[in-house]
Amino acid sequence: MRTKLLYVIIFSLFFQWIYSQENKEDFLRFNIKYKNESLIQNKKYISLSKDTLQIETFRFYVSNIKLILIDNSEISEEKSYHLIDIEEPNSQIISISKKLNKEIKKVVFSLGIDSTASVSGALSGDLDPTKGMYWAWQSGYINFKIEGKSSSCKTRNKAFQFHIGGYLKPNYAIRTIELETKNSNFEINVDLAELFNQIKLSEINSIMIPGSKAMDIADNAKLMFTISESLPNEK
Repeated sequence: MRTKLLYVIIFSLFFQWIYSQENKEDFLRFNIKYKNESLIQNKKYISLSKDTLQIETFRFYVSNIKLILIDNSEISEEKSYHLIDIEEPNSQIISISKKLNKEIKKVVFSLGIDSTASVSGALSGDLDPTKGMYWAWQSGYINFKIEGKSSSCKTRNKAFQFHIGGYLKPNYAIRTIELETKNSNFEINVDLAELFNQIKLSEINSIMIPGSKAMDIADNAKLMFTISESLPNEK
């Protein structure tokens, strides 16, 4: 009797393990940083331009996620729109699929919202205008928003504001990010230092509309994204 019970327990655990592996999900994890440390809101940092700055708000859209596998097959996410927010840790982890059986060699996604979604009117979920990332006057989305303070800014309360968006040419501000990997055990670092190293806050500290300046910031924003890889048994 005990032997039969033992077999039942073993088989039950085995099938539970099989089920968990088949239904296990993969995730994209975004680590928001300033240089080599996790970004802390309102902490003082110094850029290469010697600007002292504090980040109060940082939100950005990730869309059109696509995984390129080792055999060059692709997995694309449907309705792929995600708002990453420094104030919402759960938003920094995106469930992308059931557990993959092949290694990922490249991750491709857009920084921002495409024109199709921008002209679709009021939407729900992460695209809900109440998230504070929609220009009602422009009928389009803010691709990423950064707000804070710096002693270098000759503005009220020493504030800086970068609301970067635009879906109409020649000011189409969405940017494609392509990150190559060596294995499927990786996370995506988002290093704000790489962006602010390209900006002198004493000269430019407020962009609130689409235009050539927003396009320049969008170009530099691509520098923020890198892959952080780990050994297969570390994740």
